[in-house]
Amino acid sequence: MDIMNFLDTGSTDLLDVTNMVKWLLSSLGHFMIFKKFGVRPIYAFFPVVREYNVSVCAGKEKEGRTFAVINAVEVLLAIPYYLLKDSNSSFFQLIEIAILAAILADVLYQIRIYSGLCQAFGRSKRWLWGWFFVDEWIAIIWGFGESFQPQKQVEKVDADAGVKVSGVNAQVTDSGLTVNISERTTIDFFRKMVLLKDIHLSIPEGHMVLLLGGSGAGKTTFVNAVTGYEKADASIMLKEQDLYRDYKKMKYDVGFVPQQDLMRGNDTVLRTLADAATLRMPSGVSIFARRKRVRDVLEEFGLAAISSSLVEKLSGGQRKRLSIAMEFISDPSLFILDEPDSGLDGVVARGLFEKLRSIADSGKIVIVITHTPDRVIDLFDDVIVLAKDASRTGRLAYYGPVKEAYEFFGKDSMEDILLSINQTDEGGEGRGDEFVEKYADRMLEADRKAG
Repeated sequence: MDIMNFLDTGSTDLLDVTNMVKWLLSSLGHFMIFKKFGVRPIYAFFPVVREYNVSVCAGKEKEGRTFAVINAVEVLLAIPYYLLKDSNSSFFQLIEIAILAAILADVLYQIRIYSGLCQAFGRSKRWLWGWFFVDEWIAIIWGFGESFQPQKQVEKVDADAGVKVSGVNAQVTDSGLTVNISERTTIDFFRKMVLLKDIHLSIPEGHMVLLLGGSGAGKTTFVNAVTGYEKADASIMLKEQDLYRDYKKMKYDVGFVPQQDLMRGNDTVLRTLADAATLRMPSGVSIFARRKRVRDVLEEFGLAAISSSLVEKLSGGQRKRLSIAMEFISDPSLFILDEPDSGLDGVVARGLFEKLRSIADSGKIVIVITHTPDRVIDLFDDVIVLAKDASRTGRLAYYGPVKEAYEFFGKDSMEDILLSINQTDEGGEGRGDEFVEKYADRMLEADRKAG
């Protein structure tokens, strides 16, 4: 609420001192308010960060993101404003208009957020007038007054919220993929978020693996970590080569097919695949070898007969095959696909998965995400099951043969397994923690016997 006051240089030293005192009082009051809510008190002394955390205390986290951005814009606009305020340039007038717009938006969000703060303290919304006109004194009263206590603490996300961690690294295999992810973290609006944790597995070559998990369980994050697109605190070894350390050399050995293709509709199938070969194959490959590879892949994916057809004229199944062929052109050892059967009927999808099975049988590692696994589950060797634990972190709930997965979860289908680990607010049984700990115990027991 006091950013502009804090930045105001004014025309006298007295005004400067007054604004500084107001800012200091407001910061001290917010310091104590944050302490009461269980938020890091030091955030009270940082503009923008303070506004976001006030919103968190008020139970208005989503609004707080916009509120913080508005305050950041005000701070950025204040700099040229005070540098140019003695000029009458048109640029200065534009800045004034922008500042007025930001202040108006700021006021609207203040009403929402500080109304929420009043509710969080169990106080009447009449206190809003105080927050608008003498916010530094209201902050002091609410922060230091013993009778002003929040009705609940800010919910804390604890990455170690009682869910067991095995910490057992998978042994590196000389002919497959070894994944040892300690954790994958990110900063989301001043908060550290643990997206993945304690994921250790080893996939032999020639295996086709289902990647199963509910929304937010970390499937995409896991794939990005394995491919090196978003590095984690991890060791990713493909045939004893470090994917992170030797990424430039290893990137041609990893293929990833996203759910949505990026093909141009007015290109032919042949041109599309030829362009993919230029982009995805090492620069040292000769033009003759590249052309031969294009012809071979066209034949392998049943696209040779339609090589002159435009992409926009292809059927859904043909388009999917071309999308897969584009990534397969570099002959990767690790092949990952995100919902390759999306939008396809059962017969066409079955044929596509049978092709992926043949790719795995040729000695490749194939990992597939699909929302309809039960109709093709007989084609998979293993399944990776990711689940959100109590801290909303993606964890490994199971990795192993498909047949053993049914016994492990006590279910008869992959859909039922998914329902068992999904949280109750997602229509599931909310047993994610149970199976994460059960699998961690299995890993620890296996490590104890081996050691």
